[in-house]
Amino acid sequence: MLSRDLIDLGAIKFGKFTLTSGAVSNYYVDIKEACTIPRVLEEVVDEISPHIEADMVAGVELGAVPLVVATSVRLKKPYVIIRKERSHGTKDLLVGTSVSGKTVDIIEDVVTTGGSVMKAINLLRERGARVGRVICVVDREEGGKTLLQGAGVELIPLLKISSLVKN
Repeated sequence: MLSRDLIDLGAIKFGKFTLTSGAVSNYYVDIKEACTIPRVLEEVVDEISPHIEADMVAGVELGAVPLVVATSVRLKKPYVIIRKERSHGTKDLLVGTSVSGKTVDIIEDVVTTGGSVMKAINLLRERGARVGRVICVVDREEGGKTLLQGAGVELIPLLKISSLVKN
């Protein structure tokens, strides 16, 4: 069971952490580290795959990359990686084939406020993609669902933080 594996592997870390949103939290959900173990990555992909309905999958670097690649291989669907900044190479924020006219499901490791994934949604839409769903491993339940709903995007979490961390 995924929730038990994440807890047993120490993917829920306690301390003082600054999140991507800038907020400070007393816990951190480390899906990146947990998914370096092949059986855990496979388990995550097993749970993500039934939710994918789009032509393509996409994810924001860094945390979503292994999830997107493994899901793409499993489902034989093309993928796109979304860079956070134009720092090197072609300096394009999208790495992969054209998304124009395609439906794209976004895969995320963790959703907190939804700010990072909202930037990805906007970029994909600017490039002509239709984005209607985000599948994440863990929803931290800190506003991401509401933000995405406002943009017409469904958030599908495999797990909610309330089932992993008892405050």
